[in-house]
Amino acid sequence: MAWALGANSNSPPFAPAIGANAISTMRAAFLIGILAALGALLQGGSISETVGRELILNVGISPLAATAGLLTAAAFMAFGVRSGYPVPAAFATTGAMVGVGLSLGGAPAMAKYRELAIFWLLVPPVSGGLAYGTATILRRDDIPETVGVPLLAAVVSGIVANVELGIVPAPDGASQNSLAGFAEMLVELPQPLVRIVITVAFATLGFVAIRRRTQASVERGIRTFLVVLGGVVAFSSGGSQVGLATGPLEALFVTELGLPTLVLLAIGAAGILAGAWMGAPRLLQATSREYAQLGARRSIAALVPGFIIAQIAIALGIPISFNNIIISGVIGGGLAAGSAGVSRRKIGVTVSFWLITLASSVGVGYGLYWAFSTALGIR
Repeated sequence: MAWALGANSNSPPFAPAIGANAISTMRAAFLIGILAALGALLQGGSISETVGRELILNVGISPLAATAGLLTAAAFMAFGVRSGYPVPAAFATTGAMVGVGLSLGGAPAMAKYRELAIFWLLVPPVSGGLAYGTATILRRDDIPETVGVPLLAAVVSGIVANVELGIVPAPDGASQNSLAGFAEMLVELPQPLVRIVITVAFATLGFVAIRRRTQASVERGIRTFLVVLGGVVAFSSGGSQVGLATGPLEALFVTELGLPTLVLLAIGAAGILAGAWMGAPRLLQATSREYAQLGARRSIAALVPGFIIAQIAIALGIPISFNNIIISGVIGGGLAAGSAGVSRRKIGVTVSFWLITLASSVGVGYGLYWAFSTALGIR
């Protein structure tokens, strides 16, 4: 499952940079593997916990149930790759784990379902709105690109300072911490002040670095920012996607084997790394042609919301579909140029298939575990 996610779900962030000739396909695939694997290892814990423990109540996910859930999700992904329909891995995995949990005799976690539904419903308007605003800034004549692009770099850099990482020491009772939060622990000053100073410092560094590049050459500066942006989005993608593969195995590793979640995340990260290196180049070549038609500026407008929303989802422990974010961002950026760039029919088919995937994966997961447990005489 992790291999499939690495091969298919982590490629879009670098496609715009390839389309803009800012980086080669093979070098992008190499970076995707490294960055997505790091994101999986350092940020994947919250999503893995949600998928493995919070989608169903009163029962633990047994190894057989985890097998049924992973097989169901992987089958939906394989169908999507084979047929060309956009199957969101987050929807397929969430539905599959809900189905097997209900088949186990568990109770539905309605509060968590409402949280997921609200977040998923908010993603299109928020991603599209952020993309629209970003594209508008880049298109304004009174904001030179030597200012607009560095400002976006400053926003991304400031967020990076507050991204939660599993490797950063955290206060007692916290599972992970950000670089800005770690600075709060070291300095004997009011904590909000320290966080603000660190955030501003990161934002300033990002602004200055990209501004120098754009002043030397606007196009070179934009290409540089595309590569950097692709890197941070690929990192976020690994953190948000690995839990879809490792979540079903949380109970097995932590409860039955007594192993820390970090070991499970390391296995998932290795699968994502292998999948990215072995399978991403082909997908990158295909998707980069689509992004080349969008142009570098609209690509930036689509990726900035992707980074922001992915980090919010990771912080909240909510599995998300990057297809949902990126498509919404592309539409929002297109509206700023006077055309969405995506047909209404394509949007309708995509959304319909997302809903079908979520509903049908629940049924398939339920039925598959029932069949396995009946055949083995467990029920």
